[in-house]
Amino acid sequence: MNNINNASPLQRLLTTSAGWAPLALRIPIGIVFVAHGAQKLFGAFGGYGLEGTGQFMDSLGLSPGYLMALLAGSAEFFGGLALLLGLLVRPAAAVLAVTMVVAIATVHLDKGLFMANNGYEFALALLAAAVSLLISGAGFASVDATLARRAD
Repeated sequence: MNNINNASPLQRLLTTSAGWAPLALRIPIGIVFVAHGAQKLFGAFGGYGLEGTGQFMDSLGLSPGYLMALLAGSAEFFGGLALLLGLLVRPAAAVLAVTMVVAIATVHLDKGLFMANNGYEFALALLAAAVSLLISGAGFASVDATLARRAD
C-alpha cells in the first residue's frame, strides 16, 4: 500500500508491516486463549463450562455470571482462533486485552504477582502479548496481510 492515509478503514485495520515476528506471538498465545476459552465455554481441559464459570463470576460480583462467562469464554476462544488464523488480529487483540485487564482486576490483583498464589503474572504476560499484537497487527504470515494485499 503506497499511502495508508488514503486507505479504507478496512485496509488500515488489516495492513501491517511487522514482518514475520507477530507469528511467534500469535501461535502460542492463540493456543493458550483457545484452550482457556474452551474451558469456560465447553468444560474442556478440566474447565467448569458455562455453568461453573458463571457461578464463579457471580461470586466475584460479575453478574449475571452466566453471561459474563459466555462473554469471557467467547472472547478467549474466538479471539484465540483469530490470532491463530491471523484474521482481524487487531480487533481480536483489543478484546483479549480488555478481557485480561478484567481478569487481573477482578481475580488476580489482590493475590500479588506470582502464579503460585494465583497472582496476575500469567494474565499480565497475556495482556502484554495482546497489546503487542494490537500495535503490530498480524504480520506477514496472516490472512489479514493477504486481504490487505488483495485490497491494494
